[in-house]
Amino acid sequence: MIKHRQAALLAACVIALLPVASPAEDLLAIYDLAVESDPALRESEQTLYATREVKPQARALLLPDFALTGEARYQNVGTSSNGIAGRINRNESYDTERATAQVSQSVYNRADWVRLSQADDTIAQAEAEYRNAQIDLMVRVTEAYFAVLEASDLVRVREALVAADERQLEQSKQRFEVGLVAITDVNDSQAAYDRSRAQLITAENELDNAWEALRRIVGPVSVPLARLGDRLPLAPPEPNDINVWAETALANNYAIIAAEEAAEAARKDIEIERSGYYPSVGLQAGYDFSRSGAELGTDSDTGFVGLSVNVPIFQGGAVASRTRQAGHQFRAAQDRLDQQRRAVINQVKDAFRGIVSSISDVRARQAAIVSARSSLESTQAGLEVGTRTQVDVLNAQRLLFQAEFDYLAARYSYILNGVRLHQATSTLSRDVLAKGNAWLTEASVVPPPAY
Repeated sequence: MIKHRQAALLAACVIALLPVASPAEDLLAIYDLAVESDPALRESEQTLYATREVKPQARALLLPDFALTGEARYQNVGTSSNGIAGRINRNESYDTERATAQVSQSVYNRADWVRLSQADDTIAQAEAEYRNAQIDLMVRVTEAYFAVLEASDLVRVREALVAADERQLEQSKQRFEVGLVAITDVNDSQAAYDRSRAQLITAENELDNAWEALRRIVGPVSVPLARLGDRLPLAPPEPNDINVWAETALANNYAIIAAEEAAEAARKDIEIERSGYYPSVGLQAGYDFSRSGAELGTDSDTGFVGLSVNVPIFQGGAVASRTRQAGHQFRAAQDRLDQQRRAVINQVKDAFRGIVSSISDVRARQAAIVSARSSLESTQAGLEVGTRTQVDVLNAQRLLFQAEFDYLAARYSYILNGVRLHQATSTLSRDVLAKGNAWLTEASVVPPPAY
């Protein structure tokens, strides 16, 4: 009867719910905080805004340029000259003013037109990178959130194991005092208890580190987090075809789209540099106003219209060199695109298979808990009749707690693999997070660190 109560107590220690009065935050609430405070997302947003300015700057090269220039001078002139009447000295002070209004218009410049087209690719790349950063934030928040839950589960397992090892130590001491066991059993129990306490300290430190990793994203949050409830529907990806997911990722993944736009922008860099071989034509029109207060000075009002043509003949091979350089950079951009596609396909397949294997793993872990609990009960019964040792009981006890933790960790793995699969296809959204958020419960929470 005692051994059954002990086994039930061990299991209860692991799955016990800890009531907390403070309201808990779930995954969506933490994500909403991250959207407002994550510096990485804000950086990506400002980078997008800055990149959008490329288009008006490129367009400005094709629009008229109007300028006004003017100057006013006070001059004191002293001259000396020899003439028929002898040496003549002359001093004169006077003012001069001049103003020019000029309009310049590019009539033909091939590089400027290519730059205008390239600006669309550069902006599209930045847009895709920003969308990818938004999805990346969802993944980082989800991983950090469940890392806290998993670390907290490990702490609870370690605490339950410490309590169980402490009871075993007390029982060993009592049995030793009445001569039922040898001192080696007491020493074994003491060693197991000390080892459990050390592992608990390590687990508590890892939990603190997990909290700090979450705070790095969302800021100094100090609220309890809702735990994962007992209900976790296990279903394979829909559609259950890895090739469909791979094709979707190749078509929709924002990182791939960004790499494609970067490659196209690099291709147009070749055309920009090659434009150094082409002539350019410009139009200028303006009005010049000049006044002089000198005794022999002249006043003028001049209007002008001009067409300038620049035909490059030889520039020391610089154009050819820059064109070759742009070609190498374009091929490098194509290679980066290929790398990105392969990385995304690898992520899709890893996540897809991870979901499928996680489903089997969760179910296997459930069965392992039942087996570990039965093994512990049998080992305790064997200890009573002398067929098992205290070390056997301690090992069986440790295996039970490890099985409990492995089951909880497998559930987190199932959820995270689903999130990563949607990340690879760029279909991850707040609505997708909401489905996983529905599996959380505020009936059991992870309290924040005390400091």
